[in-house]
Amino acid sequence: MLAKLWRAIAILSPVLLTSSGVPVSFTPVAIPVAIVSAAPEPAKPLVPAKKPSYRKPLKRSLDRYLDDLPGDLAVSVRELSSGSSFTYNPRLRTATASIVKVNVVVALLLRAQRQRRGLSGWERRAAAQAVKVSDNDAASALWAAIGGAPGLAAANKRLGLRDTRPGPGGAWGSTTTSAADQVRLLNALVSARSPLSAGHRRYVLALMREVAPEQAWGVSAAGHKGADVAVKNGWLPRERDGGRWTVNSIGRVRERGRTYLIAVISRRNRSMGAGVEAVEHVSALVAKALAKTAG
Repeated sequence: MLAKLWRAIAILSPVLLTSSGVPVSFTPVAIPVAIVSAAPEPAKPLVPAKKPSYRKPLKRSLDRYLDDLPGDLAVSVRELSSGSSFTYNPRLRTATASIVKVNVVVALLLRAQRQRRGLSGWERRAAAQAVKVSDNDAASALWAAIGGAPGLAAANKRLGLRDTRPGPGGAWGSTTTSAADQVRLLNALVSARSPLSAGHRRYVLALMREVAPEQAWGVSAAGHKGADVAVKNGWLPRERDGGRWTVNSIGRVRERGRTYLIAVISRRNRSMGAGVEAVEHVSALVAKALAKTAG
């Protein structure tokens, strides 16, 4: 203890007095002081690496596949659980052909809701015929019932469709649309925010789930065997395209805990079969890409 005290005094005063009061010079001795390092910074939490986006690789895959095919194709998809969405070739507009029949039935239901009534017997029969077996006479009757092109335009404004232009006169199949707009239409069949009532949403999806087996191709290829599919297809050789085919498919596909809303539109296919093959290949490609990221 005494040694520590002297060291402290030596540091504070370089001059000491003897017992007789005579000052004695003193050379202070440096005392080693332990250097205390600063407290280490807390380790930063590890942030998992962000998954690479599927969009660019998917676009490259679609480019490679479609570069070898004649005609034009667009696809839009939304996966409901993740909210992920993707659109390829967003500026393409094609004639709807028979996929517009779903749009017409939805317009009919909105009209009935506004009038606070249910569908009449003939309206129900016509809606079933138009969607399930793609009956053109039934579609024409419903087109007249909704007020033709102005009626469809009014309904689509409520549905939030942006790119769909009703066909002139009675030419409902000449309505033009985008793939993204068709996904918006499909979303109106599954969203609680839809202007359609819950009962009417279920009704339209039930019709689409019961299409004739020979018409169940198209976006259904996005699911595996046994998937829950609600689909409507359209196909039409067009004189303005030199007799080449417009082939379209829209639908909801549910499987393995995921729900996809998919729309594929295409034009100038060499044949209906070639168009169907392209639509199905693209549907499967897109669903596979989204499934990987969602998983």
